[in-house]
This record gives sequence, structure tokens and C-alpha cells, in this order.
Amino acid sequence: AFTTGKSQALGGIPHDTYGMTTRSVHQYVLGVIRKLGLDEAACTKLQTGGPDGDLGSNEIKISHDRTIAIIDGSGVLYDPQGIDRAELTRLATERQMIQHFDAAKLGAAGFRVLVEDFQVTLPDGTLVRDGLSFRNTFHLNRLTAADFFVPCGGRPESIDINNVGQLFEEDGSTRFKYVVEGANLFFTQDARLRLEKAGVHLFKDASANKGGVTSSSLEVLAALSLNDEEFGRVMCKQADGSLPAFYQEYVADVQAAIEANAAREFECLWSESSRTGKPKSVLSDELSVAIVDLRKSLEDTNLWDNVPLRRLIMSEALPARLLREIGLDNILARVPLNYLKAIFGAFLASHFVYEYGTSPGQFAFFEFMSRYHAKAQSASQ
Repeated sequence: AFTTGKSQALGGIPHDTYGMTTRSVHQYVLGVIRKLGLDEAACTKLQTGGPDGDLGSNEIKISHDRTIAIIDGSGVLYDPQGIDRAELTRLATERQMIQHFDAAKLGAAGFRVLVEDFQVTLPDGTLVRDGLSFRNTFHLNRLTAADFFVPCGGRPESIDINNVGQLFEEDGSTRFKYVVEGANLFFTQDARLRLEKAGVHLFKDASANKGGVTSSSLEVLAALSLNDEEFGRVMCKQADGSLPAFYQEYVADVQAAIEANAAREFECLWSESSRTGKPKSVLSDELSVAIVDLRKSLEDTNLWDNVPLRRLIMSEALPARLLREIGLDNILARVPLNYLKAIFGAFLASHFVYEYGTSPGQFAFFEFMSRYHAKAQSASQ
């Protein structure tokens, strides 16, 4: 279990290689596009965090938008017509910063300003005296107006209550319509609330970037479920450099779980915000609290002791490939009881809250569990 996110030779699943965090972040982008009937290819985007980073590189690979600006450790890359996607993908694949971008592929109004540059005149005549200062504040620049802002890197609290006003135009409209936080803590909560009050659809980091945590938890599950011989055979890169079929299929199960969980949480946040009028950044916290509180409450019930229900929930909660490899009985026998109960409770709590929201009706949980009891009885017959 110490190998989570580490080398494949050790049986780890490197999160950057498989875009685990990005898969959850991008589900929120796709959710907005789906809800509002947008065309992703026509949507413009500002991205912090470059093609050399985990989130940044995978966001480039997985998206199909028209990215107009990227800010990374080396500087600023900008093209109002959309940065050349093939060249961006090349950098993302090679994990290189935008300083290696072929500037010949920029449009007439495009530019690249690196942190070591001084006295650079932009195509519109603006003089950039200091490339480092320009990079550090470009996310607040008027040129960055776009449909989406997806921070995939940058300093915590880069946008706070003191500078969030710079994201507003003179007519009071906001420079971005949709914000999906990939990077942790890029916005302060006050800044989020200010943007949401102005009509921005904003999804907080705590909801959007859970993919890496999900991957790690399922890697731990595999380590606890498999014995040493099995783990070396099906999870570790082999002597000839090949990856076992189980490993590749298990990774696909992990990715599917990340995307499904992100899609469920997106739908819940969207519907709860529409129903209650509450900001999504507030609901994100309320959702987490509701799931944690319900999971703790379930520990004091006898639901786990209902064997048909237990087997049904665990068969739905556990990765399909792991179940096929060693079977449910082996997993239940090998994995520590408190870990199994945590999976059981988390599955029920999250599915209930995602379906019924943070303020369910009085009989909602009874209705919810009645369906599972009926399904469990049917499966056991």
C-alpha cells in the first residue's frame, strides 16, 4: 500500500501517466458543456499549469477546446485564435514547458513571454517590462477573457477578495463564465462566492480534483486484497517490461470509477444549486459533510450484518476486475474488517447523498434502502 501513485515496477499506478486527477476535473467541464448545450470545440479556455505538469499535461491531452492562454513556470503563452493544438499536445506528451513551444505556430496576435524576458512589446503595442511579473499576474489580465478557466497549477490564493474584482469587466460582467478548479486552493472562498454571485458556474477543488485520492484508495485496496505472489504477478511490471493484463484492466476500472463518481457529484451539485439557490462552492462542503456524517451514522446500524445486503453492496462497490481475479469471498476474508465496513458505508452514504441531496425528505433513506434490500433478496435467491 506504500506504492500508491509510484512506479509500475512496484505495482503502483502513477497518477500522471493515467491522468487520474484530470479525469475527475474534466468531468466537471463536460458536465457544464452537457447541461448548457455547448460545443467544446468552440469553447475558449485559460489554463494555469503547463504541459510539463501532471494536471496541465493531461488537461491538454483530454480536452478538445480552444485554449487561448497557458501560464506555467516558464512564462505566458497566448493566442486569441486558439493555441495550436498539435503543438500543445506535443509538449504535453514530452512534458515540456511552454518555453519549448514553436513560436512560429502562433497567430498574428499571439505571443510568448518568458519569465526571463524584459522590455517585450506585444502585438497590440503593450510594453511588458518584466516577464516574471507579467507571468505572475497574467491570470488577472484583460486578455484572458474566456468561457472556461481551469487552473491546473499556480500559487494558493492567487485570486482572493482583494483582486477578484480584476476578473470583472467595466459593465459588471465576469471575464470567465465557468471555473473548474483543478489546482488546490487557487481561489479563496470569498473570491469564489463573489464570482458565483455574479453568475459564474464555479466548481470547487474539493469536489473537482478527487480523482487522485480515488486512485490511491483503490490501489490500497488491491494491495490489501492480493497476497504477495499475486501482487507481484498481476500488479507489477514484469522483467520483460510488460504490464500484466490484470494491471491494465484494473487501471481502466479505476479510471471508470473516478469518472462515474465525478459525474455523480457534478449532477448533485448542479441540481442542488438549481433547487436551493446556494453557491456550488458552499454546497461542495455541505455535500462532503453530509456523506461523512451519514457514513458515521451507518456504523451504528446492523446493516453490515445483513449478509445478502453486504454481499450486494460490496459486489457493486469493488472493482470488477479484482472481483473476477480472486472473488468476493477472498476479498472479504483478506481485507481488514474496518476497511471493508468503510467501503460499505462510503458506498451507501455517497450514493444516497448524490441521489437525494443534502436535505433529503424524512423517508428518503428508508426508500433508498428498500430498493437495495429488495435487490439483495432477489440476488440471494
